[in-house]
Amino acid sequence: MLAGVSVDYFAKMERGDLRGVSPQVVDSVARALHLDDAELDHFHDLVRAAEPLPPRQRKRPANTAIRPSLQRFIDAVTGAPVMVRNRRMDFVSANPLGRALYSPVLADPSNQNNTARFVFLNPDSRNFFPDWEQGADDIVATLRTYAGANPHDSGLTQLIGELVTRSDTFRMRWAAHNVRHHRAGIKRIRHPNVGDLEFTYEAMELPSYPDLFMFAYTAEPGSPTEERIKLLGSLAVSDPNPSAESTSLIAGEGI
Repeated sequence: MLAGVSVDYFAKMERGDLRGVSPQVVDSVARALHLDDAELDHFHDLVRAAEPLPPRQRKRPANTAIRPSLQRFIDAVTGAPVMVRNRRMDFVSANPLGRALYSPVLADPSNQNNTARFVFLNPDSRNFFPDWEQGADDIVATLRTYAGANPHDSGLTQLIGELVTRSDTFRMRWAAHNVRHHRAGIKRIRHPNVGDLEFTYEAMELPSYPDLFMFAYTAEPGSPTEERIKLLGSLAVSDPNPSAESTSLIAGEGI
């Protein structure tokens, strides 16, 4: 009644038959269910996915090779960790401070430069991320959001299949169907070299790279984190070949 649709029509949508559902109906149902922005966007994505595009109109995989000019900008940020990742949680690029911050993730080949693999398949992640439970919830909800928007991304499908198979904690969270936008927040990290860190992060979309997101982490002025990030920066400076490593964390389109 609140959505202005019949019981039969609503039951059809609940069963997953979304063919022909109009954006107006989606918005009406979303208002009735008090969906937040991420849930509403996901609902629209599911409706779009129910109407497959002809083969010639399917989206081609996006090129995620970073332009040298963008890499120079990333490397030019020296006071804050900056990272770029794709929708599969693969690290694509970072400045020296970003690589130093996430060195436990990037140093272990089994993670394949992927945050989701590190969180759900590497037991060290529970120490590295003190807020592990919340972080795990957020990663799964973000992957669910990306999967709804990109149902034909084979790399994303393979990653989700791997994690569902190998991790009970991931599988239980995936079954909850939660979604969220990863735009800003607080990130706490227990770094093996400099100790506890607390950042405010901002996520930025890159118009030239629709499948990539840039994250910048900043510390409160005068906080212990600000001092410790300076120490981490001095360790990053000792990298013998930072420009070569930063140019390509992941070759081509990533894992």
